Amino acid sequence: MTEAALEDLARQALERCRAAGVRLALVEACTGGLLCEKLTAVSGASAVVERGFIPYSYESKVEQLGVPLPLLQAHGSVSAEAVEAMAQGALVRSTADWVVAETGIAGPGGGTPHKPVGLAFLAVLRRGGQAEVERHVFTGDRAEVRRAIAGRALSLLMERLAAP
Repeated sequence: MTEAALEDLARQALERCRAAGVRLALVEACTGGLLCEKLTAVSGASAVVERGFIPYSYESKVEQLGVPLPLLQAHGSVSAEAVEAMAQGALVRSTADWVVAETGIAGPGGGTPHKPVGLAFLAVLRRGGQAEVERHVFTGDRAEVRRAIAGRALSLLMERLAAP
């Protein structure tokens, strides 16, 4: 995904959230604030973006979002279980209506045979609803993987907003 395409997608997501009256919290355990940066680059973002979390370490996931340490020790921070727990924690610790959460391995290092570089887990959760969790393996360099994660997270949000 190109930088321009990500910016356009962020504008579309922000407009859709604004039209639906949605307040959004972001959990960016891989992109380090890229989603928030792209959304808040658009005028009027404060009507949508309620807050963001950037929990890179196990400690920050536990302290900021209440993710149980045994869950992280059992499944790792790059897992479906971790991303769902982070999304739930963000709802508890915010006034947002929806949460977009992501975790992954952007590279170039850090991958293993079971968790390769480019692996990402994404979650979208609406207050009172069930989390939608996706697993992806993106390709490219670190910047390309981060943009791909951010782009798919925004697309997943828009798909969920459009669902009945």
